[in-house]
Formats: sequence, structure tokens, C-alpha cells
Amino acid sequence: MEELKGIKIGYALCGSFCTFRQSIDEMRELVAMGAELVPIMSANAYTLDTRFGKAADFIREIEDICGRSIIHTIPQAEPIGPQKLLDVLVISPCTGNTLAKLASGVTDTAVALAAKAHLRNARPLVLGVSTNDALATASKNIGLLMNSKHIYFIPMSQDDPVKKPNSVVVHFDKTPEAIQCALAGQQVQPLYV
Repeated sequence: MEELKGIKIGYALCGSFCTFRQSIDEMRELVAMGAELVPIMSANAYTLDTRFGKAADFIREIEDICGRSIIHTIPQAEPIGPQKLLDVLVISPCTGNTLAKLASGVTDTAVALAAKAHLRNARPLVLGVSTNDALATASKNIGLLMNSKHIYFIPMSQDDPVKKPNSVVVHFDKTPEAIQCALAGQQVQPLYV
């Protein structure tokens, strides 16, 4: 199963800590498909211990999967653009905070700068939205980004319409398909019911 053989994928995680396990499992799957992964984490994702796990444990596991150190600072992320380091950049989970930064051109985190640096090469950016306010305040940013050139979305849907009616989570298992479509300049169906 080497459908992504030779593809250099930047894989960034932001602070939707409850989805880290699924995201890391998906990283392992992408490597099994032949992809070369360059891991990137926001400062919060890289440093905060939460009820979902310790930062050091996540870092160790991610670096073991990818076989390289995690990019987690702005200076480390900057060369992604000028050196054309990636074929595609995935941000998954992509939080409401990061969606707002991307929609507004704010580049004050390693992940946001990685996206800006990567997009300067007109290469695909694939977002895996996971945020409690996707159908509220973050919806305008999702709409803006869906209408932006070179930005694609992994399919997503509400995770708990009754208790969290504005919350949306990415379908991690659709990541390979979304990457392949984005590399071909196509958007896979982004919304599931």
C-alpha cells in the first residue's frame, strides 16, 4: 500500500488535543503508504500537557513515526517556502484559532508561518478542521478558506449535534484521499451529514 510513495507531506498539529491520538494514527498510516512526513506543531501543541496526554510523549511518538525532529518554531518553519520543502502541507487538527490566522494572514505561530511559506509556492494546503465553534464564529473563516486558491479540506462533520451543536471534527480516515485530490487540484466532498 504505497499510494503516496515519494510525496513529501508536511503534517502539522494544532491544539485540538482530544484528536491527537487519531491524528497521530493517521500520520502512521501515511508513512505506511510511502509518504515522507515532515512534522510541525504549534507552540501549544508542542508544550502543553493536557488530560489527553503529555506533550513529551506525543513529541517522542511523532518523531519516531516521522524519523525527524518536529518543526515547532517560526525560524524553523520559514525555510519551508524558499526551499520548497513540501509537496503538500496538512494541518490536522486545524483549530478555530488557526483557521482565523490563516483567513486573516496572521503568521505568529510555526504552523501559520509554515502554511504561508508553503502557499507562496502555489502548492496545496489541506485542512482537517476540529473545533467547537466551526458552525459559529469559525464558520466565516471556513467559508473564506474554502474559496481560497490552493486550500483544500479533509471531509468533516458534526461530532455531537445535541451537546455541541457548533462543533465539527475532521474524518481522519479521509486524509489520504483528500491529499491525493488536492495534489490533483481537486476538492474531495468536504462536508458529511
